[in-house]
Amino acid sequence: KQMYGKSWTREEIMLGFVGDVGDLSKLLQAKEGIRKIENADQKLGHELSDCLWSLLILSEEYDIDLETEFLKTMEKLEIKLKCPNPR
Repeated sequence: KQMYGKSWTREEIMLGFVGDVGDLSKLLQAKEGIRKIENADQKLGHELSDCLWSLLILSEEYDIDLETEFLKTMEKLEIKLKCPNPR
């Protein structure tokens, strides 16, 4: 707000998140030896935090109870992983 004189819109927050995911992917490539980025370990924690912040803000902006949705999704995954694949 201080830098641009207004708060970001939800769309701008989403675009920022996409940029952060791109930065995260570059850092993960550095961890795997595909890219050279100095201090990748330190930067990785920061970038994961940026991504988490965006998800928390977007869930708030769209009235999503992220904790409840996360727990429901994990329960569904657990059930799915316990069931043999019928194919």
